[in-house]
Amino acid sequence: MRDHTKLKAFKLADELALVVYRSTVRFPKAEQFGLTSQMRRAAVSVASNIVEGAARKSLADYLRFLDMSYGSARELQYQVSLSHRLGLLRAEDHERLKASCIETTKVIHGLITSLRK
Repeated sequence: MRDHTKLKAFKLADELALVVYRSTVRFPKAEQFGLTSQMRRAAVSVASNIVEGAARKSLADYLRFLDMSYGSARELQYQVSLSHRLGLLRAEDHERLKASCIETTKVIHGLITSLRK
């Protein structure tokens, strides 16, 4: 079994989820079941898929969950952009989330690439 807590990808994904939760608290009540929920689920999915994949026995399963994590991170990247363009995210929150999404996706992609070699 792999220890997900030692992975940079997990640490970044975990921090990303915290930032998303803190940033979406300010969203209007009308977005509670819209972008607020979507962004939070995507952010939690990024970290959760890394954890679940690390617990799998086969490399193929591990990679499948890392692929899902990467997809959720890219989904969140779009939702961050959309939220900003809709005026739901403050500029500083947008920049922080955007940078965090980009770094997280790069690290997950790097992990996937190295495991596939």
